[in-house]
Amino acid sequence: MGLNVAIVGLGGIGNTHARIYQGHSECTIVAVCDMIEEKAQKASETYQCRAFSTVADLVGSGLKIDVASVCTAGVENGGDHYTPTIELLNAGIPVLGEKPISNEIPKAREMVALAKQKNLRYGINLNHRFTPAAIRAKEWVDAGRLGELNIVNMTMWINNPNESSPHFHIRALHPHSIDVMRYFCGDVKKVQAFFKKGKGRKIWSNLQVNMLFENGVIGHLTGSYDAGGSYGLETCEVVGSDARFVIREACESLEFYPRFSRETETYKYLGGMMSFGETFGSRITRWIEQNLAGVAPEDLDAKAEDALKGQLIIEAAIRSWETDTVVEV
Repeated sequence: MGLNVAIVGLGGIGNTHARIYQGHSECTIVAVCDMIEEKAQKASETYQCRAFSTVADLVGSGLKIDVASVCTAGVENGGDHYTPTIELLNAGIPVLGEKPISNEIPKAREMVALAKQKNLRYGINLNHRFTPAAIRAKEWVDAGRLGELNIVNMTMWINNPNESSPHFHIRALHPHSIDVMRYFCGDVKKVQAFFKKGKGRKIWSNLQVNMLFENGVIGHLTGSYDAGGSYGLETCEVVGSDARFVIREACESLEFYPRFSRETETYKYLGGMMSFGETFGSRITRWIEQNLAGVAPEDLDAKAEDALKGQLIIEAAIRSWETDTVVEV
């Protein structure tokens, strides 16, 4: 039994989703939807499916749709997710949304609540946690190989000249970094944040965020839209009482350092993943697998509730900076 797939939003990311679905024999793209009719028509020719310019027309077409990807953009890259997601969920269709789930917390809560009410799988493309390196490191954490966790340090930065809103940087980029930190260390209790505008910038393009996790782990996030280059996209270090690990370049290298031994371990390109761009395939493949398996919505990997928790941390960080206080999440 395969999956009939619809894709809403046919920009670069939407076409990336489409190509990945198209590469899976279990999936058939039956519909594409974009408010720009030319984009929808071009995609329908590429993927040999029906084209729609509204989700209302899509869900009213009578087509059997098993899952949908929502790859719309909008303000701070997430402003247009709400309406199509609500329409699809109301039609009983499981949704894989792009990040951020929404930078308007009431809308994010409403989408999560609706999926729960209808008992539907609702995931978010938090693809950084789906690398073979992150999965291996999480196995170490769960097996107790690091001992008691103490510290998590996360760095994520890219060159991005976008100046569309004061907090575009944290709201558009750091759903990913915060999700990785939560993936290893759990929920966050308190944050303290500092922001800086880069040279010639109008927006807060650099940040440092301190975090206190519910389990007592202390964390630190460094982010920037004024850094980057060939290397340095993403580094994650988790330190425990017995050992620590470091993931470099999001997925390219995983290193294990025992506290009481010099016998370190280094793994390069685990699972054959050579670069960050491949993480879309690993995340969407997992979404496909879990839908084919009929996994319970609450057991979905990187479910919308995880994305909502990340957004709450982001908004707490902004409030911390604006009020010069430590803020409870």
